[in-house]
Amino acid sequence: MTGFHDEPRWVQSGPVQLAQGARSCKQVSSCEEAVELWCGGYRRADGDGDGIPCENVCSSKEEVDRIREEIGC
Repeated sequence: MTGFHDEPRWVQSGPVQLAQGARSCKQVSSCEEAVELWCGGYRRADGDGDGIPCENVCSSKEEVDRIREEIGC
């Protein structure tokens, strides 16, 4: 039996749906989720300060800037 804490809950924020359980770069599966996490206050997502959060899923500053513009961040 799983408790409610084990199941991800989804929030809608702009065009991106992000699991509230996603709290780190290891837990996101797309650059859109990474940017949403970063814009939501998770500053460690851009640990080296180059403007690219979660480099495991985001490949360029241009990609990040496009997503930020789309979601209004």
